[in-house]
Amino acid sequence: MKLVYSYYILDIVHRGHLKMMENAKAIAGKDGKLIVGILTDEAVMEKKPKPILSFDERFDLANAMKYVDLVVAQETYSPLPNVKKIKPDILMESASHNEKDIEEARKVMEKIGGEVIVIPYFPSQSSANIKNQIKK
Repeated sequence: MKLVYSYYILDIVHRGHLKMMENAKAIAGKDGKLIVGILTDEAVMEKKPKPILSFDERFDLANAMKYVDLVVAQETYSPLPNVKKIKPDILMESASHNEKDIEEARKVMEKIGGEVIVIPYFPSQSSANIKNQIKK
């Protein structure tokens, strides 16, 4: 059974989130599991403003997604503490993330016998862009 770990803020849910989860679940395979980390408010605020939706709301939204097998709290912006505990076969990363952070994740995943898959980032599918459009 293949375990895939993917993580999100999930403040405003959009098609990009769904596609990322769908692809992550497909990579896990029929018998595999997709574990989704939802960043706590404190984890988000390491790099971004506090989410509009509460952690509990965002956690529940992730749990409602048909592609998701398990939702866990992610206490840091970096997925690495959860990855070291869960030891997934695959860590999904976004091309929008810092290359240095992705390389660090690759090293951790190699140590546990896994790999990192970097998925494209589509700026048009962005919670920040949606929030900006609402403000306008």
